[in-house]
Amino acid sequence: MSRPVPQHEQAMRRHFHQAAARSGFSVAPTQEAAVERLARLAAELARPAWTFPRPPRDLYVWGPVGRGKSWLVDTFYEGLPTARKRRLHFHDFFRRLHDGVNRPGSRHDGQSAVDGALDELIGDSRVLVFDEFHAHDAGDAMLIARLFRTLLHRRITLVTTSNYPPAGLMPDPLYHHLFEPTIELIEERMDVLDVTGPVDFRRLAAPRPEARRRFVTGLCLPPEGTVLEALGLTVPAPAEATAVQAHLRELPARAVRRNLVWFAFDALCEAATGVPDYLALAERFGTLVLDGVPPLAEASTDGRQRFANVVDVACDRDIRLVLIGADPLTALPADQALTRDLDRTASRLAMLQRTN
Repeated sequence: MSRPVPQHEQAMRRHFHQAAARSGFSVAPTQEAAVERLARLAAELARPAWTFPRPPRDLYVWGPVGRGKSWLVDTFYEGLPTARKRRLHFHDFFRRLHDGVNRPGSRHDGQSAVDGALDELIGDSRVLVFDEFHAHDAGDAMLIARLFRTLLHRRITLVTTSNYPPAGLMPDPLYHHLFEPTIELIEERMDVLDVTGPVDFRRLAAPRPEARRRFVTGLCLPPEGTVLEALGLTVPAPAEATAVQAHLRELPARAVRRNLVWFAFDALCEAATGVPDYLALAERFGTLVLDGVPPLAEASTDGRQRFANVVDVACDRDIRLVLIGADPLTALPADQALTRDLDRTASRLAMLQRTN
């Protein structure tokens, strides 16, 4: 005998198929299992919390760029009738968590510091949705581990997307062992859904002119000054150099012109900067210019990762990104630790206008 399908499960399933139709495609076979699981989760969350003998199992949705991971969790989030929900990009959430844990006067006894910061960030939410979860920085490994232990042991349902399977997190072999306990916790406590498939939904989705209005006006330019000047961009004079406050540090900018900040590639991507710095810049400036951009094959491994993060933040925060120099994606290195991130970077750089 088949099980009765709860009303909220049916409603969420319809919501997915209607959302796909509005975007000009249908749910792919590789996405069906995720849709069914998310629909069941919606029905579970519709029940009063006191009726649960244990909280619903959390979900980890992973697959290559363009397979609809963000669309799946965004559609699920939009279809949840509860107001007790939060959706955050992992970059932004982790930056704010890090700030909360390290705020002067906060408790620094490990787990309780994370608990206190989480209380501020998510309040009484029952559902937390992360987009693009990853772990690359060994220095952040322990805080991410505490975060996951806290979330998975509280009555908070976690749904996250990632370009990596759990075992592929913290891919640097020098530090991977530091993250193995967290990987084991994810695999034990979360349902892992693989949406890998042949369909690249970036090519099928209907255009959304209202989304990323500023990012898509970005440019990839050669270093010749004539092209820059024709576009109203003059190379900064030495006197324009200035220090710009980022997150917890000052960064050496080549120029600040109202809503525009101009950096050399080496100053932003080959120095000890991080995502919190790029987020702070995106909050203050609407245009980020990066010159001296090399082919990424010539950048360091850390430099490539930082560049990928800069592009991510510019796209997600919808600021204009202007790259001056070589095409960064020529002669890409066969670097397995960054393959998925650079695939996403290539997809986002394809949105920028190229001028020869």
